Amino acid sequence: MLLLADENFNHHIVRAVRRQRPGIDLVTAQDARLVALSDPELLQWAAERGRVVLSHDVQTLVGFAYDRVANGLAMPGVIIVRDAFNVGRVVDDLLIVIECSLQEEIEGHVRYVPL
Repeated sequence: MLLLADENFNHHIVRAVRRQRPGIDLVTAQDARLVALSDPELLQWAAERGRVVLSHDVQTLVGFAYDRVANGLAMPGVIIVRDAFNVGRVVDDLLIVIECSLQEEIEGHVRYVPL
């Protein structure tokens, strides 16, 4: 599964995921020079590359993701990580979702972590 962590995603989580599973293809918005893109632009970039978006933004990103689905546009998926939880638990649950889900199971959906 290809992943994109949005601009404000917790970098402690990114580092822990990369450390525990070095083979996971995870880029950050900073790595891809996507800083300051709007949510619709970020979702478009992710869709063009088949990347599932990792975000903490339940306020706006989720709505834009479902707008894409409603309009018949590609939406590889979004995983919302609630920030009020222990990083270790978040990483464990995130890895479960990533490793135990097929791309098709997440495509067009928003999943929430921790489980």
